Amino acid sequence: MKKIALIIVLSAAVTLQVRAQDNFVKTPKGALVKKVTNNPGDKIKLNDVITFDVIQKTEKDSILFSTYAVGHAAKVQVQPSQNIGDIMDVFPLLAAQDTAYVKVPTDSIFIGHETERPAFLPKGSFLIYTLKIRRVQSLNDAMAERNKTIDSMRNAESVNAAKYIADNKLVLTTTPSGLKYAITQPSAKHKPLKGDTLFVNYTGMTLDGKVFDSSVESEAKKAGLNQPGRTYEPLKFVIGTDPIIEGWNEGLLLMPEGSKAILVIPSKLAYGDQGSGDAIPPFSTLVFNVELVKIKPTKHTAPAKPVAKKPVAKKHTTTTTKKKS
Repeated sequence: MKKIALIIVLSAAVTLQVRAQDNFVKTPKGALVKKVTNNPGDKIKLNDVITFDVIQKTEKDSILFSTYAVGHAAKVQVQPSQNIGDIMDVFPLLAAQDTAYVKVPTDSIFIGHETERPAFLPKGSFLIYTLKIRRVQSLNDAMAERNKTIDSMRNAESVNAAKYIADNKLVLTTTPSGLKYAITQPSAKHKPLKGDTLFVNYTGMTLDGKVFDSSVESEAKKAGLNQPGRTYEPLKFVIGTDPIIEGWNEGLLLMPEGSKAILVIPSKLAYGDQGSGDAIPPFSTLVFNVELVKIKPTKHTAPAKPVAKKPVAKKHTTTTTKKKS
């Protein structure tokens, strides 16, 4: 009797497992998708731009990535799937406001790349995704919205920079590129040339006064910068060769050795519409207090003197006047 009861229990368990598996749809790449919601509306199409939240974790519930943790949703253009791990073939099953549970077999992700498999994703395991589709846009609508946002941010940058200059009563010279600067400690020494090695102390901040980097220990500490292991000394680089922002390339060539200056650098000469990390948002005008500590000149080739052209001898034509007979 007990044996019969055990068989019944096992059969019920198998039936429940099959039904649970029936709730999943398999994508062409092999991902398993279970929709938690089934909202009306058009399904996501190739080239649509989607905004979504995602939690990615292991089967043991270790979270590997979460848009909720980083503080903003992800935004991508839907493209043909290149790898099961990109979950691009999952999105066409969903509509705006849908929530879905996705299982991606790690064996498919690491085909041909077994040496790259981390220990926390063993063979036979799955990556688990929880997706929430927040918004679906056509590519044209998304581009129009992006352009409108960029124009708004660009206009705001100009207004904010003008306000900063006025509030701080700065008297600056503006170059044709848009760089604004003032020499705050003059020097009678020579200016650098492209290719020279410069040693520069600096403190950089955004227009709200937040210091994001400094080579000067006292300034870094005053700003509360956490830079473990940082050696505080002048930054050494070759101007015009090493990768620095254009505002520095231009501004430092205007400074004699031993001088100090303030550089107000528009985003187009700094980090543009991308920004840099969390400290420098897109379209950020940056303010740098800089000191050109030392110039180590390189050997510059003197420009070739123009070769004087030899005068060309003029041909003289003789006009013969015919005598009257």
